[in-house]
Amino acid sequence: MSLTANWSYPTSIRFGAGRIAEIAEACKTAGIARPLLVTDKGLAGLPITTATLDLLEAAGLGRAVFSEVDPNPTEANVEAGVAVYRAGGHDGVVAFGGGSGLDLGKAVAFMAGQTRPLWDFEDIGDWWTRADASAIAPVVAVPTTAGTGSEVGRASVITNADTHEKKIIFHPKMLPVVVICDPELTVGMPKMITAGTGMDAFAHCLEAYCSPHYHPMSQGIALEGMRLVKDNLLKAYEDGSDIEARSHMMSAAAMGATAFQKGLGAIHALSHPIGALHHTHHGTTNAVVMQQVLMFNKSKVRKSLARAANYLSITGGFEGFHAFVGELNAKLGIPANLTDLGVKDPDIDLLVAGAIKDPSCGGNPVKMTATNTRKLLEACF
Repeated sequence: MSLTANWSYPTSIRFGAGRIAEIAEACKTAGIARPLLVTDKGLAGLPITTATLDLLEAAGLGRAVFSEVDPNPTEANVEAGVAVYRAGGHDGVVAFGGGSGLDLGKAVAFMAGQTRPLWDFEDIGDWWTRADASAIAPVVAVPTTAGTGSEVGRASVITNADTHEKKIIFHPKMLPVVVICDPELTVGMPKMITAGTGMDAFAHCLEAYCSPHYHPMSQGIALEGMRLVKDNLLKAYEDGSDIEARSHMMSAAAMGATAFQKGLGAIHALSHPIGALHHTHHGTTNAVVMQQVLMFNKSKVRKSLARAANYLSITGGFEGFHAFVGELNAKLGIPANLTDLGVKDPDIDLLVAGAIKDPSCGGNPVKMTATNTRKLLEACF
């Protein structure tokens, strides 16, 4: 094993209840005088969004908003957002929302000054060096869910509408300059979204922990992130106003996205093509396939997950950890399999091909092949 790696860690984070009040100051810190707030359609008219726009307007920063964002953002959403950004003469983005709003906001800020097409910057090799780094606009990120952790990420997941593939667009300067993590913004989340986004955070921590790549800092962050989810997700699900539980879940989300610099794996390699083709909720899809992936990787992760189980106060080693995931899913109302999730008449060949091509599969402890990935997928239905 080579003890050599390239590491980078998150940005300036303002964490705590009520800190959305600092949004104007955060924009000024980032050098943004004319922000475009990018969010999704569902959030655009909600009080948390209008109140944030009020704060920006009161500080003389305007109240421009773009909300034509699909649940799985596409290149058409990016193009539309860039057009609004350029027409308004904006100089930065407030990315506001869950994974879709955050990813789209970062992509708009990234693409607004580029001349090459979006797919030229896919996370392959050194393609990110094709970008004009000096033309990348600053971002202030404000998560309103506790799942993706995109607020501390250097990439956006954008769906190619023609091929129905989720692509990762990457550049180091996509990392937001300032993040406001205000757990009060997550209080109104529906139970289903609390469950799905929370299990997304757990999946990020779990896969980072199990990844065979060397990154001991991520390993430690992933382990504590799993503990925070174990101890708090069900509390937040059962009582959405539990601000302490909401706070710990928001921390766990950022920790998961920080940790998965170490790698992701088969959970995400499966859920990306499933979501792109069948429009399922990403975090919920992760939760549905999680137990099957654990069994798929058992030969490689049994000992390490037994150690994790001890830390998490879960009895029974690997088997106890596997059972805990199933019990948590059941308590959160997560569908038992992909059929129950609504994936009907799947093209298994297409899903297998998408999983094998997905960059997440490179971090899986067991090498994913067309043969074993097909068996894994079939077991998830």
